Amino acid sequence: MRRITVLTTAVLCAAVLSACERGSSKEEIEEALKDVNVIDETNLNDVMLTVADPDEAVAYFARTSAANPDRIELKRGLAVSLVRAGKPTMAATAWSEVLQMEGANHDDRVEYADALIRSNRWADAEAELDKIPPTHETFKRYRLEAMVADSNKEWNKADSFYEIAVSLTTRPSGTLNNWGYSKLTRGDYAGAEQLFGEALTYDSGLFTAKNNLVLARAAQRKYDMPVVPMTQIERAQLIHTAALSAIKQGDVNTGKSLLQEAIDTHPQYFDAAVRSLEALEAERLN
Repeated sequence: MRRITVLTTAVLCAAVLSACERGSSKEEIEEALKDVNVIDETNLNDVMLTVADPDEAVAYFARTSAANPDRIELKRGLAVSLVRAGKPTMAATAWSEVLQMEGANHDDRVEYADALIRSNRWADAEAELDKIPPTHETFKRYRLEAMVADSNKEWNKADSFYEIAVSLTTRPSGTLNNWGYSKLTRGDYAGAEQLFGEALTYDSGLFTAKNNLVLARAAQRKYDMPVVPMTQIERAQLIHTAALSAIKQGDVNTGKSLLQEAIDTHPQYFDAAVRSLEALEAERLN
C-alpha cells in the first residue's frame, strides 16, 4: 500500500505542476486534481477487491461508501470485501442495501443469494433466486440454484442446474466436485466417481476431489488407488481414507492392511494413520 501512495503522490504533483506551468486558472488545476483522484481511486478500489487484506478492504470501503452513500460501486466493494473477510451475515446486509440503490442489477441479487447461503439462510436465498428472470443465465446463478436444490433434496432439479452451470464456465472443477458430492450423499456412488474423475481432468491438483473420488470408490468396495496424479504424501492420505472407509463397512482386515500401507507410504511420520491402527489393534484385543 505504501508504493501505491508514493505513486499517487508523484502523479498528483506532476498534474499540479503541469497545470501551473501552463499558467492555468484555479478551476483548471482543480479539474486536473479531480481527474487524478478518479483514476487513483479506481486503481485503489481494484487493489482492495483483489490483493489487499480482506479486513483492510472492509475498512476502506466502509469508510469510503459512508462518505459517498450514493455510489453503488463502493457499496458493492464493501459487500464483496465482507464476503472475502468471512463475514457473510454483514455481507448479506450490504448486498441488500446495494439492491435498494439506483443501478442495481441481477448480478447483485445473485451475490445477495450467495451471501445468504453462506449465512445458512437457504430459504431466503431461494426466494431471491426466484426473483431473477430465467433469461439471466450465468454460471454463478445456476451453481447457486443447484446448491439450493440440493439442500431441498430436489435431485432432478439439482442435476439440471449443475449441468447448466458446468456448461457456462471454463473452470468447472469445483462445481463438478460439488455435483459429485451431491451424488455421493444420495448413494449414487458410480455417478459420483465419474464426476470426481471429471473434475480432476480440469484441475489435477484438487485434493478434495481426489479424496472424494476415493470415498466414492470405497463405497463400492474398490479400495485400490485411482489412476490420478498424486504426491507421495497425498497417496498416503488417500490410502488412509480408503482404510477408514473399509473399516466402516466391516472390511476390517482390508482396512488394517491399508492403514499399514498408508504408514509405509508416507515419507514422514503419519500420526493419524498410526493412531487409527493402534485403536484398531486395541479394539481387537478387547
